[in-house]
Amino acid sequence: MVERQIGVALWRQIADRIRLSISNGAYDETGMVPPETALAAEFGVNRHTVRSALASLADEGLVNAFQGRGTMIVRKERLSFPISKRTRFSQGLSGQARDLQARLLDHEQVPATREVADALKLSPGDACIRLDLLSSADGRGVSCSTSFFSAERFPKMAEHFARLGSITRSFAASGLDDYVRASTDIVARHADANELALLKLSPGAIVIEAQAINADPQGRPVQYSRTRFAADRVKLTIET
Repeated sequence: MVERQIGVALWRQIADRIRLSISNGAYDETGMVPPETALAAEFGVNRHTVRSALASLADEGLVNAFQGRGTMIVRKERLSFPISKRTRFSQGLSGQARDLQARLLDHEQVPATREVADALKLSPGDACIRLDLLSSADGRGVSCSTSFFSAERFPKMAEHFARLGSITRSFAASGLDDYVRASTDIVARHADANELALLKLSPGAIVIEAQAINADPQGRPVQYSRTRFAADRVKLTIET
């Protein structure tokens, strides 16, 4: 049953649960989503609400409705992105897509908030370079990210990225040849309006947000990032 009066539309709750069932292989035997009448009974709603949920999933490209046949699941292999000691976008997706690109959307020098300062071991208000990026695989957006760097240590990070199109190469151009993942926190949530537009997702789509800190070989933080992955396009694999 779905929950009422919690501020989340019933159709969205149902779409989320059907999406999760598809991901978990609940309908693999038939390759079909159960009929609207069965779903309406399962969730305790009317068929119109179920229809709205299925329409949302169709907009996401997860299902196709055929008159007289029902709603079929569209099989799409998700990219596997490894979270490891050395997490790199191009290396992580190597061999899974022909064309990998990371595009600089915006950049700015900003004072460090408490959150950013704590992550980078700076003082609140210290100058930081912020980069907003959009990463794609074969022309399809897979993630958008916001990263912060100490402006004192990496004053030309935005210039390097605009020229090189890579965080790793931009670090190298700044004199840092290697860095490692110090921590990663992962949460799943609904995409906000900006993420929907950037990744070309449908309302109600889920993103996986990875908040990460990268450090130099001496253990000093060099990057704090918030990367939002389209959950129906990418799965995160934790490597130890």
